[in-house]
Amino acid sequence: MTWIIYLAIGLGSGVLAGMFGIGGGIVIIPLLVLLTGMDQQTAQGSSLGALLLPVGIFGALYYYRNGHMNIQAAALVGLGLLLATGVGAWLNLRMTPEAARKVFSVFLVLIAARMWFK
Repeated sequence: MTWIIYLAIGLGSGVLAGMFGIGGGIVIIPLLVLLTGMDQQTAQGSSLGALLLPVGIFGALYYYRNGHMNIQAAALVGLGLLLATGVGAWLNLRMTPEAARKVFSVFLVLIAARMWFK
């Protein structure tokens, strides 16, 4: 059942990436840690694996070689990102710039609070 969580993280991250241009550090890594119990380093490696080309390839290889990448998580989160970024862009373009900024700000505060108190 963990694969469903990985795919959901990818889909949610895809929507947020499309809406706000964010993904790995702000969404994927915290969700992998909080929802799956993945350790921080493996979450970072798996996030880079999901975002592999072109930006994360060297970092992802380094994490992989050091045993800190969950290939299944990386592949399914990446699939979710691929499928959902257009949805996020569509949602964002229906907001005013001010509303998009405020929604993004609230999202950042909620993620930071959850990570701080977990």
